[in-house]
Amino acid sequence: MTGRGKIGVMNDTVSEVKKRIEIVDFIGSFINVKKTGRNFKAVCPFHQEKTPSFVISPERQIWHCFGACSEGGDVIKFLMKWENLTFYEALKELAEKVGVKLQYSGLEDSNWKKKERLIKLNTLTAEYFSYILNDTKYGKKAQDYIKERKINLNIAKKFKLGYAPQSWDSLYNFLTKKKFDNFELFEAGLVVKGKNGRFYDRFRGRLVFPINDARGNIIAFSGRLLDRGANEAKYINSPETPLYHKRESLYGIDLAKDKIRKSNNVFIVEGEFDVISMYQNGIENVVAIKGSAFTREQLLYLKRYTNMLVLALDADASGEEAMKRALDDAESLDFEIKIATIDFAKDPDEAVNTDLNRFKKVLDESVAIYDFVINYAQKKYPDTDAFSKKKIADILVPFIEKIKNPIVLSHYVKKISKILGVSEQSVFILINRFRSDKKRKMSPTPIVHKDEKETRELKIQKYVISLIFQSSDPYHLAEKLFNQISPSNFSNLAYQKIADFLIKFKSENKNEFKIDKFSLLLKPELRAVFDELYLYATYDADFEDENINKLINEIKKASLKREISSIISSKESEVQKDKKLKELSLSLKKLENNSFKL
Repeated sequence: MTGRGKIGVMNDTVSEVKKRIEIVDFIGSFINVKKTGRNFKAVCPFHQEKTPSFVISPERQIWHCFGACSEGGDVIKFLMKWENLTFYEALKELAEKVGVKLQYSGLEDSNWKKKERLIKLNTLTAEYFSYILNDTKYGKKAQDYIKERKINLNIAKKFKLGYAPQSWDSLYNFLTKKKFDNFELFEAGLVVKGKNGRFYDRFRGRLVFPINDARGNIIAFSGRLLDRGANEAKYINSPETPLYHKRESLYGIDLAKDKIRKSNNVFIVEGEFDVISMYQNGIENVVAIKGSAFTREQLLYLKRYTNMLVLALDADASGEEAMKRALDDAESLDFEIKIATIDFAKDPDEAVNTDLNRFKKVLDESVAIYDFVINYAQKKYPDTDAFSKKKIADILVPFIEKIKNPIVLSHYVKKISKILGVSEQSVFILINRFRSDKKRKMSPTPIVHKDEKETRELKIQKYVISLIFQSSDPYHLAEKLFNQISPSNFSNLAYQKIADFLIKFKSENKNEFKIDKFSLLLKPELRAVFDELYLYATYDADFEDENINKLINEIKKASLKREISSIISSKESEVQKDKKLKELSLSLKKLENNSFKL
């Protein structure tokens, strides 16, 4: 098959997949969308925001974020962003979803091929460890340990637990026989390179927990030592790899995601056994953060499924500190956060096996974040002297000041004032002082903004062009626009080219404007700009009530002012400059006079 033929096969598959998937329904299965005119809007799932800037067009089958991330594309691009997939990987998944046969084109994404190879390598590794655990004498010690931890064999298999034998190279020998080379094994984090240059197994004499991504692909491993050595850590994990990024990963997410979405709630724990024990006992919306660090990346990942977090971390100092550290990011991402305080066991695993009903009650009675912080501060500084009260205030104020709702804020201010034995006004003074200090630290130097007129000018251009393409009769509105201005009046070169092409397209397709044909015939480098322009009028409603003629007039005035500035700085003779400037100034004056009549 020729290169052109291969591209054709791929394009046919892409077109067929996009034809069979309704983009609003698909994206709406992940996030809440709301109809706005002929399009749909939502809060962007790819960055933090409260005002919706994410626009979807059912007609064009495209989406675009007009907020901080400025991302956009089709249904394939959305899945790529949502699941962190390559293009080929996302296309393959969607093709399978709608029953489209994905023909081999020879153009598969090289990143996906590498990723697929590493996933295959990890899958074989997990199968090898599982075989050692379940079907050999070497796994008996690990089996006994699993039983001791009260883990049911079927649950152990569901989580694909395995055992890495106490050997320097058993896994290495197994995988090299499967035609994987040293570099691949090293890149996957399965082997370590010794000082002598030889490779040896990373996991030895350990119960092994495969770590999956949300789609069930094995991306890494964690190993728990069974015979504690003097210089060996109880747990070791895979290093960072092309597949595994610790800050983004959550143990158990593949089994928990549907339950999280359904219950709109997730329990956050620290270890693998916490997840497995809770899952075994019917609490399936649970994930582990792998240690006591709860990262912003993990929070953003969970935001796709729920707005409610219940932190059920270990009942020790590190667990409490982890909770406190997580609160700032979680609060800024607008999560509803609760804390489950386990006071009768060291961790959720022990709590489940000690008294399941009591543990479930603890989860049901989890307290709001602010009550937890108040309790934490009081426990840390139990004395009633002035110094202790100051320390309590130092802990509480940075959290309480984040509360936006005045009723909730008033409730906690009242509560804190009673604890400290001071007036509510004193607490408000501390909060306002903290906010002022924070604001000053965040903006040590004045922020230079773009010229407001220039910003408005660009917005108007985008809005007017967007109105043309979203109108029921684009040719009529385009004629009205280009009878008054020319494409060169736009300050953005891409907008000029799109406007020029619209005029040409109108002359060659006089009967009916077909947006898909227009988009397809645009130069490739202009299509993304066009998609953004098309959706812009749905996003920015600032100009809805303004007279369209007034907006066109503003575009003309801004263009004349740019032209005047250009002539002033040109190298023409003063006589030539004066003549041109008089003509332009006269035209500008007429436009300004006309503005008052509109």
